[in-house]
Amino acid sequence: MARTILPFGPQHPVLPEPIHLKLVVEDEIVTEALPQLGYVHRGLEKLADIRDFNQMIQIVERVCGICSKIHAMCYVEAIEQMADIQVPQRAKFLRVIWSELHRIHSHLLWLGLYADAFGFESLFMQCWKIRERVMDINEATAGNRVVVSVNVVGGVRYDISVEHQKWIREQLDLIHKEVKQIEKTMLEDYTVQKRTRDIGVLTKDQAHELGAAGPTLRASGWAQDCRQLGYEAFPFLDYEPIVEMDGDCYARGKVRFRETLQSVDLVRQALDRLPDTEINVPYKGKPEGEAINRVEQPRGEVLYYLKGNGTKYLSRVRIRTPTFANIPPLLAMLPGIELADVPVVVLSIDPCISCTER
Repeated sequence: MARTILPFGPQHPVLPEPIHLKLVVEDEIVTEALPQLGYVHRGLEKLADIRDFNQMIQIVERVCGICSKIHAMCYVEAIEQMADIQVPQRAKFLRVIWSELHRIHSHLLWLGLYADAFGFESLFMQCWKIRERVMDINEATAGNRVVVSVNVVGGVRYDISVEHQKWIREQLDLIHKEVKQIEKTMLEDYTVQKRTRDIGVLTKDQAHELGAAGPTLRASGWAQDCRQLGYEAFPFLDYEPIVEMDGDCYARGKVRFRETLQSVDLVRQALDRLPDTEINVPYKGKPEGEAINRVEQPRGEVLYYLKGNGTKYLSRVRIRTPTFANIPPLLAMLPGIELADVPVVVLSIDPCISCTER
């Protein structure tokens, strides 16, 4: 068959957001892939010119809805670095609780979309059904299901009452039980393995050389996670990165599945060790200087660079998201696979184009 160039996206049934790939195909085997981005650019970083550093918290929360809490936490940590603010211990634990809740619902959303990509609709619905419990926790504790808006410079806006802590533990038990119930299907089912094993392989060396991040990196054998840096309350919690060695779509799914259970355990630990202190300290100054901060999103490392000039407006806000890091590894996964496997491989990096383009 002659060499053919086929468009994939920007609109595709398996893609929640627009990404366009030009696929070079010979006999239904992909030989080359060229990306094209830029469909959802919103100019969010430019808004720093007209929104003060407190208002920018609400802006960066909307870089990505699924991990909005973690974007805002990375941003306020950078402000706190510049202003040399010591955040109360309870606020650090509360930030971890809401962050890991976001990781759980992000991974469950992805696991459902992943099952949908290879036509496993009942598994898709099971994952999203479990996810609803996390959304209920967000709504009960912060008033919103997705964009919880709990971060402020100097701590958090809300506390979690003793009654809510007890109810959250009950919900976590149910989430753990229900996730374990789908474990055999997600990891051992013939259809799942047939569509994901040895497909879209990213070797350990390729993952390092191409700068992969998050579960995409850890599924290729690298035990790297920004939570190892010890930000917020992570130094007080038992945590080890989840690592798989095969580097294929199955390994990337298995890392996210195991991380879902791990985040349930981290929230439990944080609730058990929640200290009794203030939840924020007031900050009336104007940030000055520069700061770089990194935290671990569900998709991998997110980096914020901020520059303050002593006024209420920041001179520069620059964001580097994990999907940006995972595009080059994706282009290395595609050559050699069948055309029918492209949707599953693209989805296996959990692409968030709104994060990447802003």
